[in-house]
Amino acid sequence: MNKYLRAALATLAFIAALLLVYYVHMRQFRVNVVLYASILDAIIAVVVVFAGLYALKWFRDFSRLELIQLAAIWLLGGYVFAISVPTVIDRSLSFYILEKLQQRGGGIREDAFRQVFTEEYVREHHLVEVRLTEQLQSGTVEIHDGCVRLTARGERLASFGRFYRQNLLPTHRLLMGQYTDALTDPFRDSRMPSDYRCQ
Repeated sequence: MNKYLRAALATLAFIAALLLVYYVHMRQFRVNVVLYASILDAIIAVVVVFAGLYALKWFRDFSRLELIQLAAIWLLGGYVFAISVPTVIDRSLSFYILEKLQQRGGGIREDAFRQVFTEEYVREHHLVEVRLTEQLQSGTVEIHDGCVRLTARGERLASFGRFYRQNLLPTHRLLMGQYTDALTDPFRDSRMPSDYRCQ
């Protein structure tokens, strides 16, 4: 059997292992952050499949460089899976819109979407709790005496995000039929209805 076929079959084994590890992890174990857990699943699948196939001498014809490349491809594939499937479905407002339309019989009045987002989306998806948990686990915020504060890491990440948004996001983005730069500075017309800052 040539190396290409061996690599392809090994990759199929990795995909099967990744999906199995992911399923067991999500259904049977505690998960703090879906993205981080999914990346961990990819690493576990790489280690298990690589070690198993190596022990079976499946890779006997492969050079060290080819083995490193194969492992790197699998890790990148696992990362793409983690970002593109569970994380997108877990976080995506776009998926929520589709699911909400389906739940409400296939259609919702356009003028009701602000109400749907503020009164249903935030509550149904426990948005505040989920996002604060993610930030706490990432070390970007800390909570003391009911006050959520940026850590030094959070400050750096916020500055990077703001810089990227203002300088590298599209300045002619289509929003409901019009091209605008509104999302390069979403705080442009920001108002604080009441002073909710920590004292």
